[in-house]
Amino acid sequence: MSKVSIRFYKDHKVRAIWDEEYSKWWFSAIDVIRAINDESDYVKAGNYWRWLKKKLTADGVQLVSVTHEFKFEAPDGKKRTADALDNECVQTFLMP
Repeated sequence: MSKVSIRFYKDHKVRAIWDEEYSKWWFSAIDVIRAINDESDYVKAGNYWRWLKKKLTADGVQLVSVTHEFKFEAPDGKKRTADALDNECVQTFLMP
């Protein structure tokens, strides 16, 4: 059974899920982007995340090793697959 958690950063919810295989927490990438940018709109944060992934890939930064897809419960209550970042990647975003 997966552990699910809600964390808070700057009063924004950041959904997290425990991965037994890797023995670590994974955080919703869009939630992290929302919190960092103080963005209330999920669509805008999602668009920014997709743009950022594309830009980093073009710059030669490989996100494959630090992102995985997990099913997170969306604000509408449905479970949807979303990119997830591990703790090291989240720390990189928060502490450049």
